[in-house]
Amino acid sequence: MKLILGSGSPRRRELLAQIGVEADDIRPPDIDETPHPAELPRPYCVRMAREKALAVQADADDIILSADTTVALGRRILGKPETAGQAAEFLLAMSGRRHRVITAVAVRRGDRLWQKDVVTQVKMKSLSDVELNAYLATNDWQGKAGAYGIQGPAGAFIPWISGSFTAVVGLPVAETANLLQAAGYPIFGDRT
Repeated sequence: MKLILGSGSPRRRELLAQIGVEADDIRPPDIDETPHPAELPRPYCVRMAREKALAVQADADDIILSADTTVALGRRILGKPETAGQAAEFLLAMSGRRHRVITAVAVRRGDRLWQKDVVTQVKMKSLSDVELNAYLATNDWQGKAGAYGIQGPAGAFIPWISGSFTAVVGLPVAETANLLQAAGYPIFGDRT
């Protein structure tokens, strides 16, 4: 049995390492992540995690772990910004407001699929022009849903969360451990 991480995210590898899990292989799937018309953030995120897990090629006894993190402002999905201008638009939309961070996890072994999604409420402080421009200059917004990572410089913008910090980073550790154990992967045991 091998554990295959269906994600190229270094943050997800770091979070797995917190519970002593190291993937045997890393195979980020190449799928279309475009939301369907009128698709709501939570169902979109759950669908993405499932599609990623199903897209990874593996042997029947291998365990595939994939995840998706989506930032939602109301019914709007704030994906990974393509430009600094789009990142600024996302950050200004969240400035001084609460938003949701949804992380869905999917674990597949053979034909079986286990899934869990975690929704965390996050408040972003009101951003000044100086803070916004200084943050954009770090380029930390690149490749991050909603244009920020709570574990980086933007953590200074987040005075309050209600839910799972690790889910906001990109992988809810407790729920992921439970899914891996359900699939037969020993979290706190002998893996030989």
